[in-house]
Amino acid sequence: MTDLDLLHFEQLKKDVQAQYLKEYTPSYDDISKWKGIDIIYFQEDLRKKAKGNISEKSFYTYFKNSPVTKLPRIDMLTLLSVYAGYNSWYEFKKQHLFAGEMLQEEQDLDEENRKELEKTVSSALNLPNEENLLPKKDLDTAKTTDLQKTITENQIVESKTFNENIRENNPVIQPKKSYQRTIWIAATSVFVVLLGLLGFKDEIFEKTYTYCFTDADRNQKVQSTIEIKVIKENESPLFFRIKPGECFHYPSKDKSIKMQISSTMYENLEINRNLENAPEEETIELKPDDYKMAVYYFSTKDVKGGNAVEQFNLIRQKRKQLENLISNDAVITQVYDSDIYGLESLDKQDYITLVTTPTTSLKNLNVIEMKRDKKGKIISIKFKISTNENNQ
Repeated sequence: MTDLDLLHFEQLKKDVQAQYLKEYTPSYDDISKWKGIDIIYFQEDLRKKAKGNISEKSFYTYFKNSPVTKLPRIDMLTLLSVYAGYNSWYEFKKQHLFAGEMLQEEQDLDEENRKELEKTVSSALNLPNEENLLPKKDLDTAKTTDLQKTITENQIVESKTFNENIRENNPVIQPKKSYQRTIWIAATSVFVVLLGLLGFKDEIFEKTYTYCFTDADRNQKVQSTIEIKVIKENESPLFFRIKPGECFHYPSKDKSIKMQISSTMYENLEINRNLENAPEEETIELKPDDYKMAVYYFSTKDVKGGNAVEQFNLIRQKRKQLENLISNDAVITQVYDSDIYGLESLDKQDYITLVTTPTTSLKNLNVIEMKRDKKGKIISIKFKISTNENNQ
């Protein structure tokens, strides 16, 4: 990568911005200021025209910072070049040469590969000559063979004398020493066993308790993510996230357990159990929260109709339903997979516009958290749109 490549990428970003502005009117003309729904519309247009996608994380990494200090992968550069109207990244650079710039062919070796090749060739040229090694190896083998033969002949005579001396001088083992040795081995074995029990006492005396969750109205496994907070005395709480349809396994040697259970679809529940007489397996019913389910359903419901009139009516119906469910003062937050930009706040109308726009990204919307007041109005929504370069 050269500094000229980084300058070419800055040129490419301007071309991408100009291409998008031909058909759309984002909140800002400057692509570095786009966020939220502007990025989603751009991703949708990129998928339609270049048959590919970039994630929000990549967008914030390469478009929010200018100038960039790191070049994207070649597949992303090619994708953006195609969107801007070129056949490839190489073709884009070729048509935007700087004064005095010599553009290498894409097949040329880069500097790193060239150095590695030179190192390999140099190592090959410095290898020792095999023909010079062979005579020395044979000579060493012959010497070793003669030496071993001579030593073996001498050992035959000496070993006989040595064995006879052992038989003459070896004393008979006394029964008293054998008895003491047995006692010592037994005492050591008992000590090792006690040490093992002391080291693994927690694993030996603890039990594993299993809690499964069902929908109280439908009598089936809960098909949404469940968050569990285990409250322990004089300790910080323990947090667990249980995947849809799975059970919660909790190993413990405590005499009781206190759990706070929450989910985006169900009412919050607190569980207290005396573990001294509690079963090791238990099924817990969660009561559906109708308001949470309604908002989740209308947020992710597909509004694509058979024709333009049907689609318009579906969007209008969906907007009206969300207007009634969400408070005007609701705190709505979008979570991003980005080290640069993690959270973004939306007002009620922005959120409704976002979830009533028929885009491919909407199918990946995941409601992380939802809260409502005593009147039933939604006062808090936290959501995330999962995207990556492979989403089509």
